[in-house]
Amino acid sequence: MSTHSPLRPRYLRLAPPALLALFAAAALPAQAATTYPLTVENCGVSVTFDQAPQRVVTIKSTATEMLLALGLEERIVGVGFQDGPAPPPWSDRAAALPVLAEKLPSQEVVLAAEPDLVYGGWESNFAADGAGERPALANLGIESYVSPAACRSADPGKLSFDAVFAEISEIGNIFDAAPAAEALIAEQRATLAAVTPDTRGLTALWYSSGTKAPYVGAGTGAPQMILEALGLTNIMAEVDDPWISSSWEAVADKEPDVIVLVDAVWNSADQKMRLLAENPVTSQLPAVVNQRYLVVPFPASEAGVRNAGAVVDMAAQLAALDLTP
Repeated sequence: MSTHSPLRPRYLRLAPPALLALFAAAALPAQAATTYPLTVENCGVSVTFDQAPQRVVTIKSTATEMLLALGLEERIVGVGFQDGPAPPPWSDRAAALPVLAEKLPSQEVVLAAEPDLVYGGWESNFAADGAGERPALANLGIESYVSPAACRSADPGKLSFDAVFAEISEIGNIFDAAPAAEALIAEQRATLAAVTPDTRGLTALWYSSGTKAPYVGAGTGAPQMILEALGLTNIMAEVDDPWISSSWEAVADKEPDVIVLVDAVWNSADQKMRLLAENPVTSQLPAVVNQRYLVVPFPASEAGVRNAGAVVDMAAQLAALDLTP
């Protein structure tokens, strides 16, 4: 049995619905310019911007790609902890950005870039042994912002596309780029509206990482949001958490119809396929035997501007699967 899947993400495309959304956005009333000082509540922290940030360090792909999607790459003075290459149409612009660290940059490295804002995809990025604690950065005149879906000190609740769009809108407001943000939201709403959810009552496992124990998408994060948009039932949906460390026995007991494989540089989809095929607990699952896999790039598996495109891509993969018993 081959352990390679012919399916690979097609990343982002400008589909006809997206074009319609852009025309619709152009017809909307002009968005007002941001009034500064602007204060936003972010993960339990009040952050005040006296002007639009001009020098930004982005940590994690979700933060970097948010600014790329809004055409703000000229504001980025350094990136760290990127989860994979950015897809077209951002790939060339992303490749030109200064890389501060392959993993989480230290506070010393961040300060050397002289940012006025550090935008992190995870709240844990802001630690003393990482980019620096948020109060410490504020004392140095550097603002900080965490993707709201990644908050842990303040419960963000179950993730929805409306919450993703709210972050796009807030970033647009912070950067005095509301028209670009509203156009992007309109485009993504149209993209999602063009997807017809599957109606076959299929169940799915979202397998992110792990070998001895699988780290899987549970009931409140981006995996659940995307699976719901696809019309799939997450076998771990009852767990009130974005992600959990489960067990292979629990996966086998629930016998998912399809398995979502997160494709990461450090743990590729192909590696996951081999593990599932070689693991005696999972090797005889119909989804494994028949390679009923959906592949999603790691950056698209976390809340951000790639989620809507991931739904479109995975819907096409799902439609192409042979689900004959």
